Amino acid sequence: MIDLRSDTVTRPSAAMLDAMMTAETGDDVYRDDPTVQALEAEAARLSGKAAALFFPTGTQANLVALLSHCQRGDEYIVGQQAHNYKYEAGGAAVLGSIQPQPISHAEDGSLPLHEIIAAIKPDDIHFARTRLLSLENTHHGKVLPLSYLEQAWQLTRTHNLALHIDGARIFNAVVAQKIALTDIARYCDTLTICLSKGLGTPVGSLLCGDSAYIETARRWRKMTGGGMRQAGILAAAGLYALQHNVDRLQEDHDNAAWLGEQLRAAGIEVLNQHTNMLFVKVPEAQVNALKAWMTERGVALSVGPVTRIVTHLDVDRTDLTQLVAHWQAFLRQR
Repeated sequence: MIDLRSDTVTRPSAAMLDAMMTAETGDDVYRDDPTVQALEAEAARLSGKAAALFFPTGTQANLVALLSHCQRGDEYIVGQQAHNYKYEAGGAAVLGSIQPQPISHAEDGSLPLHEIIAAIKPDDIHFARTRLLSLENTHHGKVLPLSYLEQAWQLTRTHNLALHIDGARIFNAVVAQKIALTDIARYCDTLTICLSKGLGTPVGSLLCGDSAYIETARRWRKMTGGGMRQAGILAAAGLYALQHNVDRLQEDHDNAAWLGEQLRAAGIEVLNQHTNMLFVKVPEAQVNALKAWMTERGVALSVGPVTRIVTHLDVDRTDLTQLVAHWQAFLRQR
């Protein structure tokens, strides 16, 4: 199977599995799992934050991030297409009574600064209290420029807001810009790091911030069911990923760029390509037929009028060459 639906579909390598099976473990709820402690310390070091906390999922890490920043009746400003607004089941509103204030993304994936300012509520009993700006980096594969992050950071300091970055694919942004994670993290109060996307672990995300914030988050993690016991087995995969799978993200970016060129040459409309994601236009009349065609040939695609294709460590240039050949054959028989 050539699976290009997402970079969440990767399977742990033999070396990662070996690290997991030989991991030293304790009980993380009692704070005595040494491998979890090592992973959290490494995430804190890489991000330049004082502390980090390990979670089973990115959705829970984002939820706890919002719960730790906002009280009931508070509000966070967020992108209309952001994961922690649109794709995480409304958890902040349902479980935290936190009101989202979504605004539209600019073409480059950023939230326009003037629209952020316009969305901030006055300090008035009629309104929810605006407490947080949440950004996503990368957003649909698009990297937020450091210059924009600096401006957003200054905006939040002026308006007494916290700034959180949903960094599910933040190392894609790091690699694309040839910078360190600290270069991004200096412009936020908190950030999440997903280990189970491009970094290739089976599960796991991290939340990074200052020590007092992470202690608050630890309580929320327990309350939302994220306290794990011998979690070092999972944390070992995360440590392996941070040590071995960050720099290789450039291969995914290069493969996505190459695939975009090949699809364009085949007459397929590529709408855009950034980092490890391509978005391809598929005529409505071809959607179902293309999906069936690819499935029959062992290719998993989330086919729609706009089809997202995601490269990752479990697909190589040979796999992508096969994808192009299958697509060309599909078009020939239409």
